[in-house]
Amino acid sequence: MREILTIPQMYEADKRTIEGGISGEVLMENAGRSVCQEITSRYSPCAVSVLCGPGNNGGDGFVIARLLREQGWPVRLGLLGEVENLAGDARIHAEKWVGIVERLTPAMLVGVDLVVDCIFGAGLSRDIEDDLADLVNAINESPAPVIAVDVPTGVDGASGAIRGVAVVADVTVSFCRPKPGHYLLPGKDLCGQCVIADIGISPEIVASLAPEIFINGPDLWAQSIPWPGNGSHKYHRGHVLALGGTQTTGAVRLAARGARRAGAGLLTVLAEPMALPLYAQDAPGVMVAPMARFEELMQDPRHNAVLIGPGAGVGDDTRKRVIHALHCARACVLDADALTSFEDEPSTLFFAVQGATVMTPHEGEFKRLFGDMAGDRLTRARAAAKRSGAVIILKGADSIIAAPDGRVAINDVFAPWLATAGSGDVLAGIVTGLLAQGMAAFEAACMAVWLHGQAGHDFGPGLIAEDIPDALPGLLSRLWHSAKSGVV
Repeated sequence: MREILTIPQMYEADKRTIEGGISGEVLMENAGRSVCQEITSRYSPCAVSVLCGPGNNGGDGFVIARLLREQGWPVRLGLLGEVENLAGDARIHAEKWVGIVERLTPAMLVGVDLVVDCIFGAGLSRDIEDDLADLVNAINESPAPVIAVDVPTGVDGASGAIRGVAVVADVTVSFCRPKPGHYLLPGKDLCGQCVIADIGISPEIVASLAPEIFINGPDLWAQSIPWPGNGSHKYHRGHVLALGGTQTTGAVRLAARGARRAGAGLLTVLAEPMALPLYAQDAPGVMVAPMARFEELMQDPRHNAVLIGPGAGVGDDTRKRVIHALHCARACVLDADALTSFEDEPSTLFFAVQGATVMTPHEGEFKRLFGDMAGDRLTRARAAAKRSGAVIILKGADSIIAAPDGRVAINDVFAPWLATAGSGDVLAGIVTGLLAQGMAAFEAACMAVWLHGQAGHDFGPGLIAEDIPDALPGLLSRLWHSAKSGVV
């Protein structure tokens, strides 16, 4: 289940399921039952407060409270508003509750061992303020663990943003498929462990919605990996040209190691003559050539992937080389200085994009190239990909990979150890190495981000950028054996 549904898509999935014969009342019962099962599998019977809002999320809460009480749990239920004001399926399930409905206040947290947050779900469209903000703060100050239904109250399900204040949950139970806010920061950090429950919405209905947002992982791109065959040789695996600078030479050296470990058959570093000895001594498998030969080497179609940016320097020379590489329609990865060099003329860069192109900005580089775009990270990455014609990797703890055709993947591997100098250079090299082997740009970018994140996760504390390429053989071996066994 790699699909992520937007809030409108989730509403449409509910609608189509109801039209297909499963009533909204049954869907709400299934949702509440799935949360109840998650609670009873984790905790022994204890004092529970179920906090309900005025919409369908509150209706789920009435189901949860009823089912827990039927199993002998001591349950208190609080409602924001009046039962008489509930509508539809929420009203139906509220009328099945035979206990007291209390006013929703911080007093409901006194003496309880577990809190179930059903106040507001993913469709929240306003900030949490005033008395409700006081309640959310009291929930967060309570020692009782919190189970959130759909998303923690105060988290925007579309963006992961905090609407004023938000509940910090230990576990979040949502339904059918995750929402973007489950994987985008800061919402991701507030959800705790995220569980997606099946409530009766079929995979066929999900597929009919044509999802374009995915959780990044091997089942999204493993079928596209260009594994070498018995008759393969080095030129079948591509020849990368990596343009190196004269000052921060470590950037391209790290990128080159990433590209080669990712499977590129050959790699040549181009640099000014004074820096060539340093690059030549870096690794015996790396070839070098003077930068003056760049245009000549680009005439050879075997040089099928180009990396420009790490340590390249900002200025006219870098701009000219980027434009030339793009006009040659080679697979290109543009990072760091290659992006910043177009800060004053981004349209020139976007107009030149022809072949498979991947841009890998962090937030600062993104702003320099695309300006002050409105919206959350997901929205901005999608808009940037469409505007530029390139695949965009918007780097961060929740890296987003966006294609010009609207497809998006959100990386969910937690690897804070990657916050180290040179880590982004290695990522750019991995992307280039995969492109050189013929992988499509979106899939190559997704695979590279996953490999990069997983390497950081597996290595853990003490990671430096040099460790990342050395972790790739083990990860690629796992993917290779999975492919051979037919299991992704």
